[in-house]
Amino acid sequence: MDEKILAKKEKIRARVKNFTLMDDNFMTVFFNNDLECTSYVLQIIMNIPDLKVTEAKSQYTIANLKGKSARLDVHATDSKGQIYDIEIQRADKGAGAKRTRYNSALMDADESISGMDTEKLPETYVIFIAENDILKGGLPLYHIDRIIRELNKPFDDKSHIIYVNGKYRGNDPVGSLMHDFSCKKADDMNSDVLANKTRQLKETEAGVSQMCRAVEELINDEQIEIALKMLKQNRIKEDELADFFNFSDEQLEKVLSLYHQAIPVKA
Repeated sequence: MDEKILAKKEKIRARVKNFTLMDDNFMTVFFNNDLECTSYVLQIIMNIPDLKVTEAKSQYTIANLKGKSARLDVHATDSKGQIYDIEIQRADKGAGAKRTRYNSALMDADESISGMDTEKLPETYVIFIAENDILKGGLPLYHIDRIIRELNKPFDDKSHIIYVNGKYRGNDPVGSLMHDFSCKKADDMNSDVLANKTRQLKETEAGVSQMCRAVEELINDEQIEIALKMLKQNRIKEDELADFFNFSDEQLEKVLSLYHQAIPVKA
């Protein structure tokens, strides 16, 4: 095997070893189609011990009304038809009030069909599990709902936002969960449910291979996005892409196809 390729693979394996559930790459594989783990996390955050998830998809793509798409970290549905968007957020910058508003609007649009009775919209929850205490109140959870100010009563539009303080380490289920989200090793986790899945992905050959493929795909996607940006800004020529990014023929074809699709057709 080529030394460059071997070194790249070893670097990716080391990266996988250091992942926690606060890392996008790990979380994406960890929760995708895993009803048990997703149910466990929501049971604690929602304080509903018997909550059962019936569908869980990571990196769930939703198109907005202008045709542009956005991806939700984990999109889940429970047995009562309630919809959840679980976002893992390491940087405070990406977890502001308008981001949660945007995600909530996307979820409503995704559930809507032309002419439907709006009263049939499902109850939705946008949940941000943040590495830091973004709202700086020292609390484990922050629940945000609309209220009628003059009456000091809930508006009850069935749209909710929850922030989870990733720094919280209290002696309760949320503190235990946030501890587990920061662990690199399965043996350090409190939850058997999360530890078992972590062992599967980090300590078995099949799991490590799955994680490595996911990381490689992400790196490739990131490089393609950078290449497209550089082409659009005239910072690189088409015939320089392959050498500059070490693209395969397939990757180069994908970049050029996306680039030419984005170029306005001249009259």
